[in-house]
Amino acid sequence: MTETVQQIIEVIRTNSSFLITSHEGPDGDAVGSSLALASFLRKIGKDVTVHYQDSVPDLYTFLPAADSALAHIPDKHYDVAFVLDIGERKRAGKEFCDFLRVTTTINLDHHLSCDTFGDYNLIDTQAAATGILVYRILNAFGYSFDRETAICIYVAIITDTGSFRYSNANHEAFSVAGEMIKYGVNAWNVAEQLYENQPQRRLELLAKCLPTLEVFKDGLAASVTVTQDMYRASGADAELTDGFVNYPRSIRGVEVAVFFRQLGEKKFKVGFRSKGKVNVAAFSAVLGGGGHHNAAGCTVDGTLDEVKAIVYSIVEKSL
Repeated sequence: MTETVQQIIEVIRTNSSFLITSHEGPDGDAVGSSLALASFLRKIGKDVTVHYQDSVPDLYTFLPAADSALAHIPDKHYDVAFVLDIGERKRAGKEFCDFLRVTTTINLDHHLSCDTFGDYNLIDTQAAATGILVYRILNAFGYSFDRETAICIYVAIITDTGSFRYSNANHEAFSVAGEMIKYGVNAWNVAEQLYENQPQRRLELLAKCLPTLEVFKDGLAASVTVTQDMYRASGADAELTDGFVNYPRSIRGVEVAVFFRQLGEKKFKVGFRSKGKVNVAAFSAVLGGGGHHNAAGCTVDGTLDEVKAIVYSIVEKSL
């Protein structure tokens, strides 16, 4: 692991142009880790492009340079592409996967199931967030952290650990987050931006989602659903469903929570969450997805009833 970090540092030192990307529907770790890396690279004089297939969610637009991320990759050559928090290459989106004008690819990830598609692969499933891997690189480089970089790393950690409530909130997560506060991060200001700043339409969508609650397998599992009709009625979109899956997971006795989110007439995104006893990445893998022990997801074709039947059967057998 240390050897790989040193190899990546050498690549950084000896190259000039960098492309950074992450998965579709970027979350706090994807945005925070990539913006932290971009901030560092720019400050040591590198040419940097940050690209996401989907735009930065409104929740994270307060982060420094969030507005610099591009929806399309410029038609130029890059010495290095950093691919962060992605699990598998295709999750970066078609434009990046078809982009061939890169000499070296570096893959940073902490998913349980992760393709080693990079020329260099820094993968640590014990890392609480990909932001931790970025921190390790910058720290080993000898970078003098500033508030701009620190707040991005802090957000990557706090969001991927569920504000330090999830089982991945290990000693390193607390230690690095604490160090970022030393560099000027105001923990309350970040918490206010993330948790006390939601648009009204998110609550209106949640009000339509919660009545879909279903508890099954003798109370060991529960689900909620969001349909496209609910989006239209509330004026909300998929971006605002972040965290909805935690409501069924919070029920006493529930070990596995499932969130069905409609993508099309016969297509659903399925999110799984576990309290720790059950490896939901195994559920997701059966359905062609991936993720972590306690958080995973996949896409399933069919009507809502058909998708529920498929998913419930897998969950019930595993439980």
